Amino acid sequence: MQSKLHKSAYPVIDTDPIFGRVVRYFRWSDYAKGVAWTAYAPAFMYFLERFQPLGLSKQALHKTMKVSVVVGVFHAFLMMYTNSSARFFGYMENAREIKMYREEYLKLKGEGKPMHGVSRLPLSLQRVAASYSTGAFMNFDVFPIFNFVNHPYHGQSEGVIPEEWK
Repeated sequence: MQSKLHKSAYPVIDTDPIFGRVVRYFRWSDYAKGVAWTAYAPAFMYFLERFQPLGLSKQALHKTMKVSVVVGVFHAFLMMYTNSSARFFGYMENAREIKMYREEYLKLKGEGKPMHGVSRLPLSLQRVAASYSTGAFMNFDVFPIFNFVNHPYHGQSEGVIPEEWK
């Protein structure tokens, strides 16, 4: 069962990439945006306290800053993951990811391993996992779901992996 492909400006690499692959394909720009968002959260809290003081004690302000850093890190990671997943989906420029994907494909093929790993789950559970996680990155603002299950249900544009390599 192949996933239905959507229209996109760039080739679709994988409609349901596994968590580790998405994280490995982060770009430096993703990390830079993540650091900026992480720093933004406590800076915004400091700005609010500075110009609209609540009269918090130093201890309470310290705790507030710690919580804002945690929220900033969480938000930054979800933003980085969303950007990387969008490149897999073909929503953003993805030439670098296609090159990395091809290299990974050739390496795994040379080792005799499948591209999307082997799962110990029954096929019916793999199908359920795929249906929940395919495109889930688009709803991270509601409920973040990541793909941790290896399964054969991946959509891909023609030409991402040349036919002679298959």
